[in-house]
Amino acid sequence: MATDLEQARQSIGGLSVESVTETGEGRRDMVVNMGPQHPSTHGVLRVVLDLQGENIVGTDVQIGYLHRGIEKLSEARTYTQVIPLTDRTDYTAAMTGNQGLCVAVERLMELEVPPRGRYIRTMIAELQRLASHLIWLGTHAMDIGAATVFLYCFRERERILDFFEAFSGARLTYSYYRVGGVAGDAPPGILQQIYEFTNYFVDRLAENEELLTGNDIWLARTQGVGIISAEEAVAIGLTGPSLRGSGLAYDIRKAEPYEAYADMDFEIPVFPDGDVFARYRVRIEEMKQSVRIIRQCIEHMPDGPVNVQDSRVTPPKREVAMTHMESMINHFMWNIHSFPTPKGEVYSAIESPKGELGYYIVSDGSNKPYRLRIRPPSFCNLQALPLLVRGQMIADVVACIGSIDIVLGEVDR
Repeated sequence: MATDLEQARQSIGGLSVESVTETGEGRRDMVVNMGPQHPSTHGVLRVVLDLQGENIVGTDVQIGYLHRGIEKLSEARTYTQVIPLTDRTDYTAAMTGNQGLCVAVERLMELEVPPRGRYIRTMIAELQRLASHLIWLGTHAMDIGAATVFLYCFRERERILDFFEAFSGARLTYSYYRVGGVAGDAPPGILQQIYEFTNYFVDRLAENEELLTGNDIWLARTQGVGIISAEEAVAIGLTGPSLRGSGLAYDIRKAEPYEAYADMDFEIPVFPDGDVFARYRVRIEEMKQSVRIIRQCIEHMPDGPVNVQDSRVTPPKREVAMTHMESMINHFMWNIHSFPTPKGEVYSAIESPKGELGYYIVSDGSNKPYRLRIRPPSFCNLQALPLLVRGQMIADVVACIGSIDIVLGEVDR
């Protein structure tokens, strides 16, 4: 048996082999352990594969290696103090984690964000969608073997992080959204810089498409691989680009508009094939639509306050220029400010880069959530993996995982 295991390890590139079963036909059935620290699993994920030769006949997806108890931690924090915890769920799209919580609390309190605040939040959310999709595209391409695209994508993403740093002072976990608006107005000149960046970005995105979309190797690794039908996608709760890659045009920004999306003119990209290539095409087209939305936000940006004028949720702020120390004190006041919410419960969902991101909040009337539950798209979309890899080869597993764009910080929470 030791000899068989050693031969098996060598034959599949060093992945851990759990067991080998000899069949009467001279074929060996193997159970292969991929993870929990495999570099192509986009986090700490363990996938146990049942193989007949090189073909996958069964899959056991094991999660929980990154669980931090964020939902339980939220019960001991004010709503404003919960915002930094949402940064740590999908850390590749932290702004939308902030946004999802704030939209839910605002609906619970029946707050109306001022127009300028809604437009800034919409613009930031679409910039975050671009940054998230760029991470996905770069890592997904590198998983399959296209290393150049990875470098190109991170070049553009760094520009977006420069904008986020100008708005929030941070480049990964931002805590920029606030219940009732945002932490601060757009810095002088930043809107023009973002608009100029969109013109540059369109050309760079076309460069990536030229490298991949018509590439014979890319097509061989993605077309007809990891197919999931629309019926199967709906049955397991698939959302976001992964659902639209199976032919269903469901997008919360259109179905239940929030922020300023009702004022925006954009399309929902849909591709019916349900394979890795279709999901790739959806996200490429989504980035083009995000550029349209960002430009519209800047072109029609209204004047006025960026926060709701309600002393319950917005602490007093000086309207004159502040020194650096005064600015730090103001930011500190935001963080310690607490406010009660009416008794009740609410479920609110937004369209994150990965799909439906929902927050369910139960309020007992205090300044802290009595219960908070996150509906993360990565967790639900990961359910599709056994269907995607069924009948595929070992080399196709990383392509399938990459195509559903999961982040384990959001899966485990």
